Amino acid sequence: MEKILVTGALGQIGSELIPALRKKFGNENVIAVGHRKEPSEEFKNAGPFERADTRNKDELKALIEKYNIDTIYHLVGVLSAVGEKNPDLAWDVNMNGLKNILELAVEYKIKRLFWPSSIAAFGPTTPLENTPQKTILEPTTMYGVTKVAGELLCQYYFVKYGLDVRSLRYPGIISWKTPPGGGTTDYAVAIYYEGLEKGHYDCFVRGNTVLPMMYMDDAVKATMQLMEAEPEKITIRTAYNLTAVSFSAKELADNVAEHIEGFTCTFIPDERQKIADSWPSTIDDSKAREDWGWNHQFGLDEISADMVKNLKNNK
Repeated sequence: MEKILVTGALGQIGSELIPALRKKFGNENVIAVGHRKEPSEEFKNAGPFERADTRNKDELKALIEKYNIDTIYHLVGVLSAVGEKNPDLAWDVNMNGLKNILELAVEYKIKRLFWPSSIAAFGPTTPLENTPQKTILEPTTMYGVTKVAGELLCQYYFVKYGLDVRSLRYPGIISWKTPPGGGTTDYAVAIYYEGLEKGHYDCFVRGNTVLPMMYMDDAVKATMQLMEAEPEKITIRTAYNLTAVSFSAKELADNVAEHIEGFTCTFIPDERQKIADSWPSTIDDSKAREDWGWNHQFGLDEISADMVKNLKNNK
């Protein structure tokens, strides 16, 4: 049975990927690693939980040895909007943490390693419609810079050491289990939280802003599907383009209004608008669909229905 280490366990992806991994591999075989956030009692009791700073190589090394780890999901990262406020921290966490994980993965002969990239790797010079798998990567945020550097570093460790490292360029991810965490696409999550709480949302991008999005259920499915694919099916060793649906902020608000009676939304762009404008509106993820059978399930209406239902049930 695999022994899996998941860093960034309490973040948006980790908090939902870990239960899915535990369901498949067993609670005791998935070790959750957090740093600063305090886990819920339910989370702590569900399986092993450890604290470690991924910038500290010795702490990571101790956990790999303690649990005899053979698979790693390295999810730790400072996101785009927070990264612009503290670029030094973004570089330190995103790059030094990844470098530590890669070095330890080679040293301990880790079977497979997952690291998340993002549409933040793209920039204003990237084709913004149907963005190709292989294209110009000139991001204008520190978060994006770390994603491009990280993709190349992962590919280097595959070419140089044969490390089976795999990655996805996630679009904006929408989920109900964790509140917004400092990303530019957070409006697509916050709109549901505030819509139910206040009946209104002040959106920080223009109504005509179109970005690629994905529901968390699909993101978890894609991540596990990629990691379970046979090595010969993996033809991209930087990061696969990944997408589900694209819609404007206005289309999102209109759809939310169909699910929350009396909901209203105003659009008040702030500094995050410039970041959103540098990212694609639609993405070509045909390589993921061809190589390992990726196919999304949730469209906008399904996302809204599930978000509202679950947030209401978890008040």
